[in-house]
Amino acid sequence: MGDMTNSDFYSKNQRNESSHGGEFGCTMEELRSLMELRGTEAVVKIKETYGDTEAICRRLKTSPVEGLPGTTPDLEKRKQIFGQNFIPPKKPKTFLQLVWEALQDVTLIILEIAAIISLGLSFYHPPGENNEGCATAQGGAEDEGEAEAGWIEGAAILLSVICVVLVTAFNDWSKEKQFRGLQSRIEQEQKFTVVRAGQVVQIPVAEIVVGDIAQIKYGDLLPADGLFIQGNDLKIDESSLTGESDQVRKSVDKDPMLLSGTHVMEGSGRMVVTAVGVNSQTGIIFTLLGAGGEEEEKKDKKAKQQDGAAAMEMQPLKSAEGGDADDKKKANMHKKEKSVLQGKLTKLAVQIGKAGLVMSAITVIILVLYFTVDTFVVNKKPWLPECTPVYVQYFVKFFIIGVTVLVVAVPEGLPLAVTISLAYSVKKMMKDNNLVRHLDACETMGNATAICSDKTGTLTTNRMTVVQAYVGDVHYREVPDPSSINAKTMELLVNAIAINSAYTTKILSPEKEGALPRQVGNKTECGLLGFVLDLKQNYEPVRSQMPEEKLYKVYTFNSVRKSMSTVIKMPDESFRMYSKGASEIVLKKCCKILSGAGEPRVFRPRDRDEMVKKVIEPMACDGLRTICVAYRDFPSNPEPDWDNENDILSDLTCICVVGIEDPVRPEVPEAIRKCQRAGITVRMVTGDNINTARAIAIKCGIIHPGEDFLCLEGKEFNRRIRNEKGEIEQERIDKIWPKLRVLARSSPTDKHTLVKGIIDSTHTEQRQVVAVTGDGTNDGPALKKADVGFAMGIAGTDVAKEASDIILTDDNFSSIVKAVMWGRNVYDSISKFLQFQLTVNVVAVIVAFTGACITQDSPLKAVQMLWVNLIMDTFASLALATEPPTETLLLRKPYGRNKPLISRTMMKNILGHAVYQLTLIFTLLFVGEKMFQIDSGRNAPLHSPPSEHYTIIFNTFVMMQLFNEINARKIHGERNVFDGIFRNPIFCTIVLGTFAIQIVIVQFGGKPFSCSPLQLDQWMWCIFIGLGELVWGQVIATIPTSRLKFLKEAGRLTQKEEIPEEELNEDVEEIDHAERELRRGQILWFRGLNRIQTQIEVVNTFKSGASFQGALRRQSSVTSQSQDVANLSSPSRVSLSNALSSPTSLPPAAAGHPRREGLP
Repeated sequence: MGDMTNSDFYSKNQRNESSHGGEFGCTMEELRSLMELRGTEAVVKIKETYGDTEAICRRLKTSPVEGLPGTTPDLEKRKQIFGQNFIPPKKPKTFLQLVWEALQDVTLIILEIAAIISLGLSFYHPPGENNEGCATAQGGAEDEGEAEAGWIEGAAILLSVICVVLVTAFNDWSKEKQFRGLQSRIEQEQKFTVVRAGQVVQIPVAEIVVGDIAQIKYGDLLPADGLFIQGNDLKIDESSLTGESDQVRKSVDKDPMLLSGTHVMEGSGRMVVTAVGVNSQTGIIFTLLGAGGEEEEKKDKKAKQQDGAAAMEMQPLKSAEGGDADDKKKANMHKKEKSVLQGKLTKLAVQIGKAGLVMSAITVIILVLYFTVDTFVVNKKPWLPECTPVYVQYFVKFFIIGVTVLVVAVPEGLPLAVTISLAYSVKKMMKDNNLVRHLDACETMGNATAICSDKTGTLTTNRMTVVQAYVGDVHYREVPDPSSINAKTMELLVNAIAINSAYTTKILSPEKEGALPRQVGNKTECGLLGFVLDLKQNYEPVRSQMPEEKLYKVYTFNSVRKSMSTVIKMPDESFRMYSKGASEIVLKKCCKILSGAGEPRVFRPRDRDEMVKKVIEPMACDGLRTICVAYRDFPSNPEPDWDNENDILSDLTCICVVGIEDPVRPEVPEAIRKCQRAGITVRMVTGDNINTARAIAIKCGIIHPGEDFLCLEGKEFNRRIRNEKGEIEQERIDKIWPKLRVLARSSPTDKHTLVKGIIDSTHTEQRQVVAVTGDGTNDGPALKKADVGFAMGIAGTDVAKEASDIILTDDNFSSIVKAVMWGRNVYDSISKFLQFQLTVNVVAVIVAFTGACITQDSPLKAVQMLWVNLIMDTFASLALATEPPTETLLLRKPYGRNKPLISRTMMKNILGHAVYQLTLIFTLLFVGEKMFQIDSGRNAPLHSPPSEHYTIIFNTFVMMQLFNEINARKIHGERNVFDGIFRNPIFCTIVLGTFAIQIVIVQFGGKPFSCSPLQLDQWMWCIFIGLGELVWGQVIATIPTSRLKFLKEAGRLTQKEEIPEEELNEDVEEIDHAERELRRGQILWFRGLNRIQTQIEVVNTFKSGASFQGALRRQSSVTSQSQDVANLSSPSRVSLSNALSSPTSLPPAAAGHPRREGLP
């Protein structure tokens, strides 16, 4: 450590040199190749080429103590020569690329083809056009002008396709842009501590330059490559680069290489930055990967590119550690496919699509058959060659009608609604201090059933103050008077606290007059330093006398030790070690204690037990954290073996025990009450003493006195969940977690075990959806395992943020409640949209289908259908997906994973409104001309002008949709559909806007929209029928859902269909075709087994002479169910295969599944 003095000389020297403006002593390439070496190779290379790390600092014109001078010209020059610490993101997709992607949609392709064929045929005038012998269906005089207008239909279809494509592309583009904005925000917020001109400053990561002296500490994600110059006990997790899960110990003489993208797991120190941005190890990998990394990044949506791509991509390169790569891939897959909503939606869309296809095929077949039979059989017309083009034109018209039916049936608006809803929520959640990193986390949160929360900083303010102390045999209930403490004890106490804490922890003067002093760094240490200040002492002189470089050895705090110790060399060459940590742990290692006179006296185990009873437990029951401060002297000769920790950390002398208060945040109890009302169980997982934890849990309202609940310590928890062999058993966890409310003194693995145990539990009929909050590096695994991981934005380490889905920018528990509200709102918005969309779909399909079959021509033309599609899909998804959430969302229990997307109430609304709309439309279609005294529009010849009759039908249809959109705002059968409508300006704008455009289309749309202008009284009738929707909505709301038993089946079918496939194939990632075939084999085999089983059952029943009726009844119920299940092949296939994949579950599955899945 002595050579530090020389560095002052170097730094003076360096200033002279830099004034000459000389270049740096090493090039970027040299440094880059140096950083590619590891361990001893690197040490040798440094020795041979440079001498030592000091010399490298000299060449880079920096001082290990003072850092860079920090002048702008110097920094700019460094950026020019060595590059900036910035990895350029991949280019976003251009708008045209997105348009091209949107065009890949199957329905749109079918439409485009139909439109092009239609256009082509309209320009082709065959010779036999006016031949009287051709088809009769064309009867009726046709002007020349009308025939010319045949191209309009095709053109209009193309136009609406272009509309849909542009809307989709624009939506994708804005989503991408939003995501980039979010990403750059996260990157700007990421700061790092460096030393410049002797001052410790925090600068954005992108500002770091080569030659900077960076301070690194526990929990950091290293932002650049560098060489370790000084520090203690530094351990790094390099798994993101090497795939090795073991932590690597760094030291100046053995392995000084620190690489960007790796995590500091223990210790602290300083490094000199040698490579930044694209020249750092992560940057090199990025450039190597090029496209690969981008793909991964897109899939993973990692908010900080560094770690994401490096972790994902490094393993295939160094595939010696293949196992790890698979795990990582799996973890990310898990993140990607987990959303409950998406699973249900995909299922639903596929079902609707299939139904639509069938309907459209039937429509086309019926139209073609009717035409041919009518023309060639009934009217006995011969097929003349010159008439062929005319017939073809008819067939094309039929095909277009068929496609129209399909287009209306498929809800293309669904993906749009989901995206808009999520994007809107994410944007608004930023205002509620939730920074969402994975879009689907937002919606998963609405299904959360359990929250495992940290205590410190989340439930409490994380502002620690010492409020009680036990010094010199006296228990002080408030901070003692300095004069009452012996001078020797006082000196020891101040030194122990000032030296044995991170030097980055400080207490600064308040920013505003009258505010509290600012606490910087570790909050517990801030509390202790505050105690020193309260005792009218000062810690600064102690620290300046004993700077960080002179500390002889530091045992940093980690979750295993639960204590921190620092060794210093005394003036007489002997050593002294200061220790502090959790009182029950440190006291066990004490064998002396300072008396009132400041002299050490013997401290026996029974004294310790008495102290625990009289001092520590009372403090803990007041909700205080107890910390014990102790010391120990060592002789200089022989020097102790510092690596033998157990011997070193024993025979301590206790200086004092302090009780630190961390007050509960004022808004937390209310937030927790809301959670409990919303059916979410809050559990507290903390490293604190059990009494402290219980006291805080009562203050927060997590537990109420007199309830039946469990508070366990980590050790006890482990004892209860492990069997004799020490393995964790799910059944044992199931006995504990439902009642567990507080887990104290828990290690990070306990937290992970608990989360995994709750998620994997089959104890409840719904699988639990668990959210977890965490701030420390060690919370990473639990955050990753949870369905939604919340990291703390202020106190959280980079590692925790990296593993999380949502970052709480204000570290506050009540923001989690907001996230739940938004999550439920997303789900409800999409249900609202579905309820509206499906009503329109059902009506439009049936109208188009029956109309086409009875009158050979759909009453709603292709272009009109597409306009309806546009208002339904795009605008309705905007209007209904942007409803703001209300507190009432928190009054119901979570939906859970198995609840169907379309509840019975919604099914009632959909079918009810469909009945109303169909009745009116068919009335208008068949007797409308009499009601309004106008010409009938039925059986009009090809290319005839639009009729008023059909325009009224179209207009009424749209009016009914508009008013039904207001009905769709409520999905739980509420009466007041206007409730809060003005809180959503988007909704009002869209409804009025659609109405305005509809007027324009009807009055001025003319030929392209197949509309003829209507009179005022006709308009009034259309609007009146539309308004009827609102009245009818009230009628439907009056019918009790429970009476409509038949709807239940409709709901239940979707329930089975919609258990999202991922839930069933949590372990089976993507099922490929080969596997699918294999599955099929398995199922046949399974069904065979079932048959045999049922037969055996029947035989047994006969044998035992028991009720043979019962067996038959059972058999018949099974068979009847099998008919329902016939169309559910895919989910049942997956669930069966799951039963097969775990051998243990075979016998019960064989017995249980036939009942549920049915026999073939």
